[in-house]
Amino acid sequence: MIEHRALIVALTTREVLGRYRGSVLGLFWAVFQPVLMLAVYTFVFGLIFRSRWPGGSGSRAEFALVLFAGLLVFNMFAECLNRAPTLIVSNSNYVKRVVFPLEILPCVTVGVALFQLLVSFVVWLAFHAFTIGMPPVTALLFPIALLPLVFFALAVAWLFSSLGVYLRDTVQVTGLVTAVLMFLSPIFYPADAIPARFRAFADLNPLVPIIEQVRRVLIWKQGLALDQYLPVLLVSLLALWFGYSWFEKTRKGFADVL
Repeated sequence: MIEHRALIVALTTREVLGRYRGSVLGLFWAVFQPVLMLAVYTFVFGLIFRSRWPGGSGSRAEFALVLFAGLLVFNMFAECLNRAPTLIVSNSNYVKRVVFPLEILPCVTVGVALFQLLVSFVVWLAFHAFTIGMPPVTALLFPIALLPLVFFALAVAWLFSSLGVYLRDTVQVTGLVTAVLMFLSPIFYPADAIPARFRAFADLNPLVPIIEQVRRVLIWKQGLALDQYLPVLLVSLLALWFGYSWFEKTRKGFADVL
């Protein structure tokens, strides 16, 4: 990644700009989408369902911010997971004709997802400042709280981009997993609401502790819970090693399959 950092940045920039090229509003769509979704969540859960987050102040704005903080984590992971299976297949020209470092393509996918997350985070900050006040100082820990997510998303991108070459059903599998994972992750409810008998299964979801850490620093004005953060960081690093190793061992067959 360090060796090819200039190429990664160039491809990420091209991918981001390519999404909005030709549209009237251009990059404004990157801002408009999270603003619209935040407004919808505030209206549906605050005005219609009158939902309140347990342990919070009970305000509608706070509920929307708590919910949106969880979506920051989930949306980034979901984009990397859904893009991964077609990543190599849709760039087959890099495999067949050009000597190209294929391992950086998942890095580009993660980079694009991080850009969208950054835009959504700016929207979150603006909404917090407008409705509640200045965000807490602990929000500065947000990038550190996200490190396990970045490592895990990259690991998943390496793994499923390789599987997508050999198993075309991977696209359907990741779509199904994303839909299920959205409701099994504590986005619309706190992790403490999960019944004790299902807690062991919930612990298998790597997004659960990451979402909780993000909410600690963004919403509850607390620092990182290191006893929970460090094990997740270690697991994400192991997943990163496994995903990259898998990709390197299977890439030799890409050209023959494609």
